[in-house]
Amino acid sequence: MKTICIFNQKGGVGKTTTSINMCSYLAMEGYKVLIVDIDPQGNSTSGLGIDKKTIENSLYDVITSDVPIVDIIIPSELVANLYLAPSTMELAGAEVELINKVQRENILKSCLSNIKGQYDYIFIDCPPSLGLLTINALTASDSVLIPIQCEFYALEGVGQLVNTIQLVKKSLNRELEIEGVIMSMYDGRTNLSNEVVNEVSKYFKDKVYNTTIPRNIRLAEAPSYGLPIVLYDDNCKGAEAYKSLANEFLQRQKEMV
Repeated sequence: MKTICIFNQKGGVGKTTTSINMCSYLAMEGYKVLIVDIDPQGNSTSGLGIDKKTIENSLYDVITSDVPIVDIIIPSELVANLYLAPSTMELAGAEVELINKVQRENILKSCLSNIKGQYDYIFIDCPPSLGLLTINALTASDSVLIPIQCEFYALEGVGQLVNTIQLVKKSLNRELEIEGVIMSMYDGRTNLSNEVVNEVSKYFKDKVYNTTIPRNIRLAEAPSYGLPIVLYDDNCKGAEAYKSLANEFLQRQKEMV
């Protein structure tokens, strides 16, 4: 089992889109995949067609009330082999409740240890912040997958992002590595997109995936229907890109063995 955190402190870079769509393709390849939605906005939860009003227990209860994580996991009705640990807005209050807890940075890691070996991959969809929930996700993970938007301001946050990962690695999780960097919202017609890809590639070198995720209206529409892109429009450019990304990810896993 490998646990991978999808992290960038900036919002709107494609964390949840990557979480839902990449995991769907991995599941369709026969891998047993769990998405842990640790973002209080719960976009991975709603993006998989789950009505948050019907959720009895969520990740909030796991983190704050010692509910076993296995009790909240929902199998996807859309994609075989895909599972979800859902989130609701209640999770927004968890950071305050955890302040005085002993080993508060390790709570998620402890929860996930109870299902170790039951999944091929666990992907943690993080909130766009550097709070305690994100620190828990980084501490619980083997590696970090970083989506970076192909825009100028994305470059400004890269240093802070890497510093955060290094701090967590130094003090909380010595095994933490960068899994890879995904360039999202790419538009090959603009010089800016190409310049950002070049700059990020200089910084992260071979960690940058060859597959780029294009700006694509179908990718933006799919969550409103509660569907991953493979079920919404598997012929669009966004679907082709995420299928290619999943294949590239799996190829890199094989090369690591």
